Amino acid sequence: MNPKRRQRLFVVAFLVIGAGAVVGVTLVALDQNINLFYAPDQIVAGEAPTGARIRAGGMVLAGSFERAEGLNVRFVIGDLKGAEVPVVFEGILPDLFREGQGIVATGVLHDDGVFEAQEVLAKHDEKYMPPELVDMGLESE
Repeated sequence: MNPKRRQRLFVVAFLVIGAGAVVGVTLVALDQNINLFYAPDQIVAGEAPTGARIRAGGMVLAGSFERAEGLNVRFVIGDLKGAEVPVVFEGILPDLFREGQGIVATGVLHDDGVFEAQEVLAKHDEKYMPPELVDMGLESE
């Protein structure tokens, strides 16, 4: 083989292998950082992976909120299909958090079906109005 062709072949092979390595590392990094969303009915049905970081969302069921010692809280999220998932969380809850409110929690589902949340985000509806604007009489119709 001509030395010039051999050199081109090595350069092309190096570029292909390098590009493959970059794509492989990128896919591994994306796979580790992905947080899939699961509704309570999917979690109860066993569709959500246990031991992996996921997001779970639903409504906080009325009468399910319990405060333990310190910042530990327990509550149950549910959906319109009647599925219920117990959630434990240690930390400060958002101001909008309350029973009957929609939430999205990021955490890990354990084998016993309890979702251990590391972050809880409360969702508000489209009629939300900041208290300052309500006090000023600027409520939207």
